Amino acid sequence: MYRDQLKTLLADVKGGSLTIDGALKKLENLPYEDLGFANIDHHRALRQGFPEVIFCENKTPGQVAAIFERLSESGTVLATRASQEIFDAIRASFPDAEYHELARAIVYRRDANPPRTEKSILICSAGTSDIPVADEAFVTANVMGNPVEKLYDVGVAGIHRLLNNKDKLTEANVLIVVAGMDGALPAVVGGIVERPVIAVPTSVGYGASFQGIGPLLTMLNACSPGVVVVNIDNGFGAGYFASLINKVAE
Repeated sequence: MYRDQLKTLLADVKGGSLTIDGALKKLENLPYEDLGFANIDHHRALRQGFPEVIFCENKTPGQVAAIFERLSESGTVLATRASQEIFDAIRASFPDAEYHELARAIVYRRDANPPRTEKSILICSAGTSDIPVADEAFVTANVMGNPVEKLYDVGVAGIHRLLNNKDKLTEANVLIVVAGMDGALPAVVGGIVERPVIAVPTSVGYGASFQGIGPLLTMLNACSPGVVVVNIDNGFGAGYFASLINKVAE
């Protein structure tokens, strides 16, 4: 937390040369912490409401562990796209950390009872093969303080499975709809509800799906209003954005 800078800041507030609001503004812009291989943004939670999240792919277990340790001072840490090897490195210092294997996400909380919103998020997956991406959205939205429900394997090939759960669709404040193959499910859900629908294309499918480009284009061309689209396999982005919608709605 840059003790010397904070001491000066607090002294200025105490001496009356700096207002409390002025101090908060300065705190928003304090420098990052340079680890040599990473620059840790300790004040992202102050600016954006949630701490910096670790994207683990292409980082070594040692690098992730070092970043994780520094970010743990904020109270909550979320690491995405984490392997078992990375989790083992984290668990050595943080035995209370949780590993969500399907989502490939690590969660650590210092506060066992963080603030939570009453606005709910429903996550739908078209198929079982889409669950890893859906679970990444689930873990993200959950750790950010939202009640989250799952409705998995309700794709358009058996549309009755979706329609039999219409109450869940209409009760949620935000819906995240994850689909590969033809990517048609978000448009169907968008035609049923009067809530924001966040569509997540996945790389699940045969050759002509082009590793998610097919469903991505389908979702971008959805005829149902109220559907927005995140990147291929980006469950994290969908969960984060859904949480922001809930915070604004409070």
